[in-house]
Amino acid sequence: MSTTAHEARPVRLGLRENRLQFTLLVVVNVCVGGLVGLERTTVPLIGTDVFGLTSDLAVFSFIIAFGVTKALTNLAAGALTARFRRKQLLVVGWLIGAPVPFALAWAPSWGWIVAANVLLGVNQGMTWSMTVNMKIDLVGPARRGLATGLNEAAGYIAVGATALLTGYLATAYGLRPAPELIGVVFVAAGLALSLVVRDTAGHVALELAQHPEPTAAEQSPGLARTFARTSWRDRSLRGASQAGLVNNLNDGLTWGVFPLLFTDHGLGLAAVGLIKGLYPLLWGIGQIPTGHLADRVGRKPLIVTGMLVQAGGFVLALALLDTPLLAGVLSAVVLGIGTAMVYPALIASVSDHAHPTWRANALGTYRFWRDIGYAVGALVAGVLADRFGLDATVIAAAVLTAASGLIAARWITEHPAR
Repeated sequence: MSTTAHEARPVRLGLRENRLQFTLLVVVNVCVGGLVGLERTTVPLIGTDVFGLTSDLAVFSFIIAFGVTKALTNLAAGALTARFRRKQLLVVGWLIGAPVPFALAWAPSWGWIVAANVLLGVNQGMTWSMTVNMKIDLVGPARRGLATGLNEAAGYIAVGATALLTGYLATAYGLRPAPELIGVVFVAAGLALSLVVRDTAGHVALELAQHPEPTAAEQSPGLARTFARTSWRDRSLRGASQAGLVNNLNDGLTWGVFPLLFTDHGLGLAAVGLIKGLYPLLWGIGQIPTGHLADRVGRKPLIVTGMLVQAGGFVLALALLDTPLLAGVLSAVVLGIGTAMVYPALIASVSDHAHPTWRANALGTYRFWRDIGYAVGALVAGVLADRFGLDATVIAAAVLTAASGLIAARWITEHPAR
């Protein structure tokens, strides 16, 4: 009886119409963000204090492993949606991520930490990709900005809260294993909820039925051609991809550099945890109003302004470094606000310019370039920090971010059907 009722339930697009499933997916993404938030405060310091690493590039190698793996998984996830249901991929992503908290807590060597980040990258690529795709599926085209804002807000609020919590746990109980083992809760809850949530294949089919028949240019071109189109052939998609890469370059750079920079200037683990927590917390909370605003005023103003605001955050970090706690807190606040402006607007912009028949591949390609920014940021940070010092690395990030904002202003256009 219940099965028949379930099958007979009409499929409708909209946030209100799908509020229960949407809310379940929001909570799932809290767990996704919480798992990666385990690393924000403690892991760079585990590299230097526990394993005795002296090269900044070696310390940042875990971020490179994470970024490359997540980026490739994002790309694969878009293609895999053509063969598997989104729910199946979501569940598999959690199963792959299950060993991560244990490896971080008891790794006998730095190589184990790097290997754990390979698993974490696959987990994040599959689970975060599926939650954002499923939310976009549920709400339809009219509310994409709000949907992506809520999705990213849930994830990054969890990143920030977990970074704060691990900083305090590390102060009280040491760098390992207590801070890392809270990840077991995130894995268990995320997997359980992913088994409960319904797949969104019916919503995709309904949107396709309501969407105008695709022109020859809009027909699904396959992964290779979609990759080329999203990466460089389409001007707006190219602009979004480069902005996404630089945005996460910033995150990868601060992930590795800020704990080392501010501990070098006398701050303790709790203060570093506060700085590392504030950035993603504001990034997360801010995406709820900015996602809604992107539906009202357009994507481009938020993208361009947000990148320039982020550049200002890096300038503040160095300008006020004589008072390191103030420098760290203000830079985290400004970086968080700037990133909140950019993040949902970029995803919504890519969705606007991609037909539903190839949107999953376009989003996968965009998220490939965005998340390869983690690896690029860590690599650039490691090379520059080893050669010129941490201050020079922060200056380079400010220049790159401002340049990316100006490029976005030139390349990105609003989609007329938005």
